[in-house]
Amino acid sequence: MSDRLSVGQLYPGAALMGSRLSPVSPPAIGNSKPKFQELLDENVLKFSSHAKQRMSQRGIALQPEQLDKIAGAIDQAEAKGAKDSLVIYRNFAMIVHVPSRTVVTAMEGQGMSNNVFTQIDSAIVIS
Repeated sequence: MSDRLSVGQLYPGAALMGSRLSPVSPPAIGNSKPKFQELLDENVLKFSSHAKQRMSQRGIALQPEQLDKIAGAIDQAEAKGAKDSLVIYRNFAMIVHVPSRTVVTAMEGQGMSNNVFTQIDSAIVIS
């Protein structure tokens, strides 16, 4: 037998089997606290590049209080199990993928007329 035993090791590989002689393991990843930015990112409304482009082209600008109202409506839609929602707020509309909280596209008042919205499972009208 050519396996050498070192002091404190009874069997080769014993440290890997969870014996009392195993070295101190690093702290588990699941026990670490989430970073502050990660907590913020969970609840922020995101905009796809397509949505950003459409909003820029159509002159749609949202203020923080408007984003808060839209985010609150998305929270309600998520609680009801919505996946893809049409959100109508004042004179513009947007399609939001609810689980990722991402605005997929947006249009202003005139762009909404004579439009058919497909592949949505819910609609939210914010007053």
